[in-house]
Amino acid sequence: MRGSPLLLFLFSTSCWVNLVPTAGDKIFHFGACRVSMSMTEIRASFTAIKANIQSRDSIRTLSILSHPHSLHKVKSSDRCCITHHLFTFYVDKVFKHCRTEDSFVNRKISSIANSFLSARRKLGQCREQNNCVCGEESMEKFKQILANYEGLNVTSAAMKSLGELDIFLDWMEKS
Repeated sequence: MRGSPLLLFLFSTSCWVNLVPTAGDKIFHFGACRVSMSMTEIRASFTAIKANIQSRDSIRTLSILSHPHSLHKVKSSDRCCITHHLFTFYVDKVFKHCRTEDSFVNRKISSIANSFLSARRKLGQCREQNNCVCGEESMEKFKQILANYEGLNVTSAAMKSLGELDIFLDWMEKS
């Protein structure tokens, strides 16, 4: 039994390490759900490619994520659902079609995509446990985002959506 205190210490330490977010991680509250994400890493990756991506956007008169269907007026009870939809939107529609001839840019896009994929998985599990549902107003906002996206050709829409990623990130951090 001499090893018991040491084993207990090691076990409790490993549990604690797994529960505490790593450096740069931020815990977001999406309704009843909590998701830890490395916003520092995501922002750094996005900042590194933002000018490159936005220079590829030839349609300056349309925004996919902005007014009049702004995310900033989403009810707090709908944040879980709309956030999950937006993670899914970026993972399934945007990142898949954002390939460039620049391997550095592609690696940064892949890094952001992996972060979103992980967050979507965590948020999806929580949504199932808490039965998160979207209100009608939030679903209308998301449908408008999809309509804006689908009104453009796939590559243009994907690049524009990626170029607007900071709108989504700002919304997550402010809400």
